[in-house]
Amino acid sequence: MPFVEALENELTDDQLSEIVEETLRDFKEIKRVLLIHPDYTRIDFTDRVVPLIYQDLKNKGMKEIYSLNASGTHRKMSEEEIRSKLGISSQVEFTKHYNHEYDDPNWLVTIGEISASFVAEKTNGELSDPIPITINKLLIQDFDLIVALSGTLPHEASGYAGGLKVFIPGVSGPEVIDLFHWAAVLIGIPKIIGTIENPARDVINEGSRYIFQIMKAPVVSFNMVFEEKVKGVVPKGLYTGVGFDGFIDAYKRAAKASSQIHVIYIDQPLEYAVQVIDRSYDEVWTAGKGSYKLQRPGVMKNGGEIIIYAPHIRCFHSKADMDAAIRRIGYHSMGYVKEFLRRHTNFSRNIAAHVVNVRGYGRYDPSTGEEEFPFKVTLASGISEDTCREVGLGYRDPNSIREEDFTGPGRLWIRKGGKYLYDRTSHTS
Repeated sequence: MPFVEALENELTDDQLSEIVEETLRDFKEIKRVLLIHPDYTRIDFTDRVVPLIYQDLKNKGMKEIYSLNASGTHRKMSEEEIRSKLGISSQVEFTKHYNHEYDDPNWLVTIGEISASFVAEKTNGELSDPIPITINKLLIQDFDLIVALSGTLPHEASGYAGGLKVFIPGVSGPEVIDLFHWAAVLIGIPKIIGTIENPARDVINEGSRYIFQIMKAPVVSFNMVFEEKVKGVVPKGLYTGVGFDGFIDAYKRAAKASSQIHVIYIDQPLEYAVQVIDRSYDEVWTAGKGSYKLQRPGVMKNGGEIIIYAPHIRCFHSKADMDAAIRRIGYHSMGYVKEFLRRHTNFSRNIAAHVVNVRGYGRYDPSTGEEEFPFKVTLASGISEDTCREVGLGYRDPNSIREEDFTGPGRLWIRKGGKYLYDRTSHTS
């Protein structure tokens, strides 16, 4: 399938326009379109691609186009945020914008389930529950074409973001989101992140087969690879595909390119690492990537400290019920969380996955309740010291954090916090 990349340079508007035209060339008589897009937590170049897609389809007679924000469990986007994300000018009019309502049964439909045996195989027997495939009902309505955009960079629960992940968990219901993320934790985030093929991605692929069987329209994937610079987002690659196999092929190409851009290798373990979180991550739920992406073996020195520096963040999750649930369980090791889930069987596995991912795997002694971790995780944010201690995280006053204190051997100041995966040079094989 078509793709264009300039990993050492920058894609031009002409190159982006050409790949959009080539990808959509065979689609005629397209009147009604659904466009699925990343949410506000994803910094990419959706705003440059969508106007090109819109104009190409408009020239072919498109009458209606609807957008769906593939937000998973993230907060809703305002119409102003959506228009900015999609690069919509006053000359571009969408029929309607939708936010994915992951917890509203009126917007969901269940179309099948991933078998318990498949889940057990992928999690080495740790989880043996079937995963119901519940999706946003817009996907099965009468459209002539569905276009899905996604950005690709290392991701804790799927290896790399992008591709079929836009469906699972992007526009899925709470059970599939919960069980998918928990399955990924059981497989092991440090083993998954930065790998193109892995058991968690197999779960995404298996569930997506059901979705493609029931969707009535052809589906096109636009996978973006980019780099963030001072001047903004720099497009590096655009990879496209049609149908289930096209999605996978585009994802693999994009992930290979991302591995050359978004993985940084270091020669020695870090004693201190400061992840400077920008405002696209406005809660610990998303800023936690600052911890995930330093957890590859050998990156952090035993006893080292990961500091999530985000003075603007004042909550664990922007949704009050999820924020309360995080405060209830706290940030703990896998062993502790498994024991908690045995006592609280209805607790969200998605939240359970998040707290393990941020804090790291560690060791738990059920007889004493004590935990040991290979590194510390500290918040330097707008969340109080008492609250940080209560949930099991360290605290630093954000006003005390100075870049000059975190430079030199064994210390790293990371300006684009949470955006790059760190690995040891010795693990490049």
